[in-house]
This record gives sequence, C-alpha cells and structure tokens, in this order.
Amino acid sequence: MKINKKLVGLGLVLLVAACSKTAFTGRKSMTLIPNSQLNQMSFAEYNSFLSQNKTLKSGAQVDLVKRVGNDIKLAAETYYQQKGMEKELKGYAWEFNVVESPEINAFCMPGGKVVVYTGILNVTKNEDALAVVMGHEVAHALANHGNERMSQGLIAQLGLTALDVALQSKPQETRAMLMSAAGAATQVGVLLPFSRKHESEADEIGLYLTAMAGYNPNEAAPFWQRMNQQGGGSRPPAFLSTHPDPKKRSEDLKALVPKARAYGIKYPAKGSSKYRR
Repeated sequence: MKINKKLVGLGLVLLVAACSKTAFTGRKSMTLIPNSQLNQMSFAEYNSFLSQNKTLKSGAQVDLVKRVGNDIKLAAETYYQQKGMEKELKGYAWEFNVVESPEINAFCMPGGKVVVYTGILNVTKNEDALAVVMGHEVAHALANHGNERMSQGLIAQLGLTALDVALQSKPQETRAMLMSAAGAATQVGVLLPFSRKHESEADEIGLYLTAMAGYNPNEAAPFWQRMNQQGGGSRPPAFLSTHPDPKKRSEDLKALVPKARAYGIKYPAKGSSKYRR
C-alpha cells in the first residue's frame, strides 16, 4: 500500500497540536500555524485595516480605549508571569485603536492587535463594561481562537495541501480567512464565525481579566443584555454572531462573578489605572 506522506505528516502535526492547552480553562485545541507566521500576517492585515478605515488618532474615546486596553493587557501579563508562562506571550505586540463607525463591534487580531468601533461605545456606557468587551476580545487572542479557526479553515476550505503551500499560493483566501478568524468580518456568519464554545470561553477568560485589572465583573451581564436589545428585534450586531443564548449567557456570567473576583484577589494587576486611582 502506497503511503501519502503529506497526509501522514499532517496527521502527526494534528496529533501534536491537539496536546496544547488554553490558559485559564485548560481546554485542548488544534493550532497548525506557527504563531510567528500567523502574527506576521495578522500585523500586516491589521495595519491595512487601519489605513482603510477612519482610525481616530486622539480624543476622549481614544484615551479611554487605550487606558482600559492597557489595563487588560497588564492583567494578562501579570497572570502569565505568576504562572511561569511568560514565553507564551512572546511575539505579542499589543495595540489598541478606535475606528469611527456606527457598527457595534470590536475584535482582537492574533498577537494582540485590538480594534474598537465607536458604535459599541454607545452600548458599553461605562469603562467597566468596556473592560468586559476588551477582556473578551483579548481572551480570543490568548486562547488562540484565531489560529484554531484558521487551522480548521485551511483544512476544510483549502484541502489537505501542505500548509506553507496553502498559505502562499492562495493569499486572498487566507487573508479573508484571517480577518474573519479574528472576528473582523462585517456580516454575521462570514467564513469562520466563532463557535459558541469559543465565545463562552472568551466570556469566562475575559471576565477573569476584567476583575484582575480592577474593573467590576458585575457589569458583564447588563452589557450583554443591552447588546441583545440592539437592532430592535431585527438581525443582531455582527458582534453577536453565533454567541450563546442571551439569557443563558447572562446567567453564566453572573455565576462566574465570584470566581472572577477570586482571580482579581489572587492575581491583581496592581499597575493598572484602576489600582493607581
């Protein structure tokens, strides 16, 4: 019997990748793309996105997003440092930008590149709820959800081609896939929507980051309730694509608050703006 070396090689990679675990939750995930390679693509697409949209350079909204974003980043770094996992954040190049748009959305590219649309600031209402949003988005990056979805998409959409060939020979497909994998798609269900499993995991990790940064995790449930009310009963914002049932989500978040507060006590990011006030 003739053995297909490409399939065997891919199978071995899948087997090794399946052994990786997500910080905080311990969930096993499959990530086929080296983070260094994914981050390189991510940073290029992020800069391209900013150049093609109205990116605000200054103002109260920019100051707010950067301050809260840096607090969430510090919470993540504090946790990883105390757990002896600093090397897992190697290659992250944190950046927080605001795009002027009525769209109710936010996303974080692999490697820590965050975009917040001004439209979602009308729903967050306060910095604690904004911390919930940014914690949620940063959690997607920390849990390698983008890499996991890209890996699944490469197999499903590009076939069992050698990974490097797939990435290099079909740049338009992989670029579109990367933006969608980061949650930057402008329509619900485009290419690779986050699964409910990913969304629930990002909710959980994001709530821990929110508390560790000194923000109030109790603001999570009311924020998602406000999000669910957007659109007046018509199609919800893209930010809600494939998200868990709103009622169950609120119940789950409320149940997680005590655990999040415990994280905040055990792993406080004391250099955050909330702790300095």
